[in-house]
Amino acid sequence: MVKTKTKSRSNSKDILRSTNAPLVKSLPKKSVEELVAEASELLEQSQAEAALAPITDAIARLSTDAKSYASVDIMLQLAAQEKAVYPVALVLAADINLALGEIDIARQQYEEAARIDGDGALVSAEPWLQLAQLCEEGGKKSIEYFDKAIEILKNEIDALDDGDAMADEEVKGLVDVRRLKVAEALCGMSEVYMTDLSWEDDAEQRCEQLVTEAVAVCPEALSAGTLQTLANVRISQERVEEATKILQHSIVLWKDIPTQEESLARPDFPARVSLVRMLMEVEQEQDAMAVIEGLVKEDDQSVEAWYLGGWCQLLLSQKSDISIDAKSCNEDVKLKEHADELVASLNQTLGIADGDDEWEDADDKDVDDDEEVEIVSENGDGDVEMT
Repeated sequence: MVKTKTKSRSNSKDILRSTNAPLVKSLPKKSVEELVAEASELLEQSQAEAALAPITDAIARLSTDAKSYASVDIMLQLAAQEKAVYPVALVLAADINLALGEIDIARQQYEEAARIDGDGALVSAEPWLQLAQLCEEGGKKSIEYFDKAIEILKNEIDALDDGDAMADEEVKGLVDVRRLKVAEALCGMSEVYMTDLSWEDDAEQRCEQLVTEAVAVCPEALSAGTLQTLANVRISQERVEEATKILQHSIVLWKDIPTQEESLARPDFPARVSLVRMLMEVEQEQDAMAVIEGLVKEDDQSVEAWYLGGWCQLLLSQKSDISIDAKSCNEDVKLKEHADELVASLNQTLGIADGDDEWEDADDKDVDDDEEVEIVSENGDGDVEMT
């Protein structure tokens, strides 16, 4: 019994001592590579705010490591070993800050990455493409950034396109992506000549040359966005019939791609919003409504998509030769009603009286309630298709 009591006291002391020691071992510190990978994944998941902490930590640690930005050759060797390097992390940080609306910080980070990796060996053309759109000077400075981006992309294409390698589908895909980016940069330059540099004597000629080259260099399957820019130029030249044909061709390239499928062939959301505006400008409201339906399915919180839907419905209602299909009527009416609500809310915010709204005048011209209207055809699944 005595031994038992003594043993018990010893155990009690051990237990008491153990409460003063850490119960859980601290987790091992994440490597820089893990931090960068985590931030990248979070950004892809549209969690930019959550991505900021790991990339900030990674940037801080890389900035104290001389090897991570000592020379391009050393950085290339590190990158080949799947090690994180400073300029690549800077571009990711800039992308994250851009997503968060921190434009000034993003611009500074793109500039720093471009300074360190002057030929884009590690970061490709990304910093220059972004700076072309973010630079405060605009105009000729934007053109300089676009020119540098195109130079880098063409060098990469030349390095990849060595004849036999193009038989490899993976290599062909890499080349096509770079050709698409070249086309986008050329389109960006043409838009600068249509806006900031429109006063230049050769602005129209330069714009025409750039957009023509963009169409030539862009892979046909990925050229929808480039064709939209060409159509925009034609609209500005009052060549409406030609612009209409170009827009309709651009839609054919992606309209049958399932909504849930990721594809470079389908223009991004803002580009399709611009497409709707151009289609309405050339009086192709039926095609515009089909694009709007897709936008609303993709993001039913987009005020701009709903607004354009209502606007387009009003334009359609004034065309006596167009009727609404009974099956699509309910969705289209909802679209218009939602848009009307948004317009009323916007008018209230802006202090516009109901009677001053252009929508009110258009409503007076609505077709009869009993009139059937058909704006688009439907497939077997009930989805709207272009006619």
